[in-house]
Amino acid sequence: MKLTYGTLLLFYTFKKPTVPKKVKSTILGALGYFILPLDVLPDFTPIVGYSDDLAIVVGALLVVATYIDAETKQLAKNKVIDWFGENAVKDTESLDDEMEKKLQDRKEKKAIKKRTLNTND
Repeated sequence: MKLTYGTLLLFYTFKKPTVPKKVKSTILGALGYFILPLDVLPDFTPIVGYSDDLAIVVGALLVVATYIDAETKQLAKNKVIDWFGENAVKDTESLDDEMEKKLQDRKEKKAIKKRTLNTND
């Protein structure tokens, strides 16, 4: 479910006209890797087959997380509900939490860097 939700987040973010081309190229690369039949770990490999796809999708999500808003998340969750039912949405929360934590870490690092730069002046 995490892979499906992450892929949908990337797809809906890609469709937004306000997303820069550089970010869209990251999304396109991740989605392209996901749909290509050639993988580092073949998808038919039991248990670990989709782990490389998940790693690529999560990595791309963390890179483009600042462009994923509440509307994009809701579109992706609605599609998950359409495909898998209401209970499937619970499985999307861990990915949302992971992205939120990463964004918070980035903000804290920027604030520290800014304070450091201001102190040195």
